[in-house]
Amino acid sequence: MSAHNNSLCNELAHKESMLARLSRLATDWSGSSGAFWLAFLTIVVWLASGPFFGFSDTWQLVIDTGTTIVTFLMVFLIQATQNRDTEAIQIKLDEIIRALEGAHNAMLDLEELEEDDLIRMRDNYLRIAHEAREALRKGRGDTGVPDIDDAKDATRDVRGGERKAR
Repeated sequence: MSAHNNSLCNELAHKESMLARLSRLATDWSGSSGAFWLAFLTIVVWLASGPFFGFSDTWQLVIDTGTTIVTFLMVFLIQATQNRDTEAIQIKLDEIIRALEGAHNAMLDLEELEEDDLIRMRDNYLRIAHEAREALRKGRGDTGVPDIDDAKDATRDVRGGERKAR
């Protein structure tokens, strides 16, 4: 990796916002055994306090409200984590495609295409897989680099323009 690229990576790593750092810390902590035991002990204390409060509606409302709030926050935390992980995976896959000789650059950034374009491209790969399985059944090899029928269509940007060639 060049010095310029290395400094760019370091600069990007330090630009993480305070909210993103808190989100990452909360994600890491909520998946820990400490978080599990805290939740478990909370339930035990709540159950043990039942006789003291006469198992009242208010006693039940406390746990209902607490679990609702935690669940509500965890939904957003989980979604943020999944979004971050998905984006990182997409970038890694794009880098593999970019770096491989003979790879179709039209495959870069596919998640931004319209659904019809994705379906058409998926159909092409299903066709290629079917043809490869047929070749195997007939005793032929299934290796090679078959062309993609709609590679030109895949370069169309979501706004209808053309993507720049690399």
